[in-house]
Amino acid sequence: MLKKAMVAKLSVALLIVGLGVNEGWAQASPPGHAGKPAQPGPPDHAGPKEKKEKVENVIYFIPDGYSAGYNVNYRHYKEDGAPVWDDFFTGMMSTHSKNNRITDSAAAGTAMATGVKTNNGVVSQTSEEDDLETILEAADQAGKSTGLVSTSAISHATPAVFASHVNSRNNQEEIVRQYIDQGVVDVFLGGGLQYFLPESEGGRQEDRHLVNEAIDQGYQFVENREELLDIEEGTILGLFADDAMEPELHREETDQPSMAEMTSSAIDVLSQNDEGFFLMVEGSQIDWAGHANDAAWAMSDTAAFEEAVISALEFAGQDEETLVVIAGDHDTGGMTLGGYNSKGSDVEILHDVTATGDYMAGQLNSDRSDVIDVVEEYAAITLTDEEAQTIQQSDNPSLAINQIISDYAGVGWSTTSHTGIEVPIYAYGPGSDHFRGLIDNTDVPKGMADLLKLPALNEE
Repeated sequence: MLKKAMVAKLSVALLIVGLGVNEGWAQASPPGHAGKPAQPGPPDHAGPKEKKEKVENVIYFIPDGYSAGYNVNYRHYKEDGAPVWDDFFTGMMSTHSKNNRITDSAAAGTAMATGVKTNNGVVSQTSEEDDLETILEAADQAGKSTGLVSTSAISHATPAVFASHVNSRNNQEEIVRQYIDQGVVDVFLGGGLQYFLPESEGGRQEDRHLVNEAIDQGYQFVENREELLDIEEGTILGLFADDAMEPELHREETDQPSMAEMTSSAIDVLSQNDEGFFLMVEGSQIDWAGHANDAAWAMSDTAAFEEAVISALEFAGQDEETLVVIAGDHDTGGMTLGGYNSKGSDVEILHDVTATGDYMAGQLNSDRSDVIDVVEEYAAITLTDEEAQTIQQSDNPSLAINQIISDYAGVGWSTTSHTGIEVPIYAYGPGSDHFRGLIDNTDVPKGMADLLKLPALNEE
């Protein structure tokens, strides 16, 4: 539970002059929110300096499925400068699991949470089904406050690896039971309400009402943006959708908070603990967009993710004892700039797309004869007769729509699955040098534990 040692509340300001100067790590001014985001300056390399390595807090961002291909496309999509994390690039990270060169999110997340490789599909257990301690659990044991933020169900693979232990990522009912029974997470923000409710109320639990149990333990239960923004302290269970939250393209049609609002709310509450905090924030649906080859969905959710990172950098710049690490768990879709059939790079047209391919496909009439009108309405693209016919005849009209839009934008894809390429890692704050060069995903939580002065994770 959240520790009650209270200090003056650290607010995340809308405008700050800069992230501040801290010897030995990248000095920069994070984006403000007045007009276009300002871009941080390059690291100061003017000679050796005494490093300030004290780390009390870690904010761990995982843009699920994000790789260098996404980053170069997002840079062009932004139109007004590089992503905020570009100046904090420290290296590349390998992602393979124990039993496959191409990982899934459960195995990748387990490595990133425990420092140990496991088989695909397994959540924070060894391949022999022994439980592995996670960096979040170690932080909790050290008296720190902890939080999980996700735009998927909060029981999905990536958040699950930080606070549960099961042999199959699909057992989301057991994952949330462990969340409530073990009580190591102070702030949950995401989707997945159905996994907390009994079958008698349309949920997935046989007989337990985990929302009521959480409330009995002292959690404040919130279901929408307004309720979340009203909370200033305490423990929080925020479940804003029955399953996953809405893609950023559709979020404004709902009462769901943004990723940045969830991140800021979590930081505001967790930072009241004098012992520090650990927070994991997942941009879940970048991965789902990659599986769908939906470039507009990928870019809009990356933009929402960047706003969340900006809010964390603002806090870290004022606090000066907070390490921010950003790393995708793997690549999804093999996104590139350009492809065999592309008409040239025009990623900026994705700003005109107002719906996911899944949504557009759902708007088609039974014979799909209205496909030209639907795509023009939601993507501002006038299809050729040949392109319309391709969608009409496709077994997967959503994928066909997305691939045609990607072709117009000059975005290439190699698969609808994960790939095994390395992904970039970014770090800002004290201790960021720990993540330089080509590292493995198991190195990340080990480095965090070392910087937080926690016992080494899962040593034999």
